[in-house]
Amino acid sequence: MTDFPMGVAGTGAIGRNHARVLASLPGVHLAAIFDSDPTRAAEVAAEFNTRAVSSLDDLAACTGAVTIATPTVSHFDIGRHLLSLGKHILVEKPITDNTEQAQALADLARDRGLVLQVGHIERFNPVLSLLESSLSRPVFIEAHRLSPFPNRSIDIGVVLDLMIHDLEIILHLVKRPVESIDAVGVPVLTRREDIANARIRFEGGCVANVTASRISPEKLRKLRVFQNDAYLSLDYQAQEGRIHRLSPAGISTEEVVIEKDEPLKLELAAFANCARNGLQPKVGGQEATAALALALEITRLIESSPRPS
Repeated sequence: MTDFPMGVAGTGAIGRNHARVLASLPGVHLAAIFDSDPTRAAEVAAEFNTRAVSSLDDLAACTGAVTIATPTVSHFDIGRHLLSLGKHILVEKPITDNTEQAQALADLARDRGLVLQVGHIERFNPVLSLLESSLSRPVFIEAHRLSPFPNRSIDIGVVLDLMIHDLEIILHLVKRPVESIDAVGVPVLTRREDIANARIRFEGGCVANVTASRISPEKLRKLRVFQNDAYLSLDYQAQEGRIHRLSPAGISTEEVVIEKDEPLKLELAAFANCARNGLQPKVGGQEATAALALALEITRLIESSPRPS
């Protein structure tokens, strides 16, 4: 079987990592990369022993699938163009900056029988399998995602930049409609919110409390899930998990052995497999659109709330 030709659109920090991983994936040939900055594209191409092309059409001509790691505002136009040329695509999150465009990409991919995967990378974190296998009915979820200022993605706020990872996972776990949302956020270094908290109540009673910051001195990515008979604690960054169970003797704690791996490698390998074999991705257009809709509503509530004087 010949290696599957793939390409990367966008060679910033995230796109460079896409190129790095694709260049080393078994069964994949990193055929080309494209960036609006040809000098940057040439540098990354030389680093990973591939070639830079001068247009999206040239990128499509030599690939079967493309990852899109460009600013969010360009996701729709680039994604639509590549889908119209018959290419499978992985779009970094958020899928677009509005739900109408997100749904349009999902519909176009479906109509053309193409794979549209969206880069919600935590769905490929090895710790998540622990949660999926142990969870029956969550009643309370608490998520904290903190990071130092990234000097990228400042065209969007922290809800669309970071919190959306946890929102997508929470929707995946709860599988119930949202009943109500309370949200607060504060801009600190940008004109968008850099710190945010949302309390989300779902039909059936489950409540999620979600905090995100991109101006923290430390990195933290943790999720805690409570159900009637157990409490699950996940550390995405350390790829560690614990299950605390209620028993007649009290509360027992189980350290879970997790086979650690790089989530981006697992994500891009899964995309290559889906594209090559016509499979449904873990996070397709519909799942990404639902996460985007929730993130946009939280953003709207933050922006419409009175600012402290």
